[in-house]
Amino acid sequence: MLKVFFESKRGFSVRSFGTGTHVKLPGPAPDKPNVYDFKTTYDQMYNDLLRKDKELYTQNGILHMLDRNKRIKPRPERFQNCKDIFDLILTCEERVYDQVVEDLNSREQETCQPVHVINVDIQDNHEEATLGAFLICELCQCIQHTEDMENEIDELLQEFEEKSGRTFLHTVCFY
Repeated sequence: MLKVFFESKRGFSVRSFGTGTHVKLPGPAPDKPNVYDFKTTYDQMYNDLLRKDKELYTQNGILHMLDRNKRIKPRPERFQNCKDIFDLILTCEERVYDQVVEDLNSREQETCQPVHVINVDIQDNHEEATLGAFLICELCQCIQHTEDMENEIDELLQEFEEKSGRTFLHTVCFY
């Protein structure tokens, strides 16, 4: 999962995308994920998991997440199919960061507008996701208040690395 900007409740414009060929949600075992096509609606996923094992998917929070998501948009979106232009793209997994950078670098450059792609690895569990959300929100707020993002972002990321003990990957791509 990748976030393009973050935290709409804090005044940011947010879009959320997947980068794989399918949508994968946790299943009854780590080697048995629930796999859906990007054309599958959140409502269809919700009903499928409800039918498969309501207790499991309620307990692990997947039904809650799908319920929230279906109020935002009808279905997941795949980043590689989006042609919108962004100023900042945040990823929470190095594999996703690599896919985003690869996709952006494979596109024909038209406007030469820069897009900053930043990754901070966040483990895929509720506690880490919550802590990561606060960290990313704080980072976005700091970026928003810079006078010259192009010249200040590397120093800002270094400060966040020292403060959080996490490593950030950063690259600039162009549209």
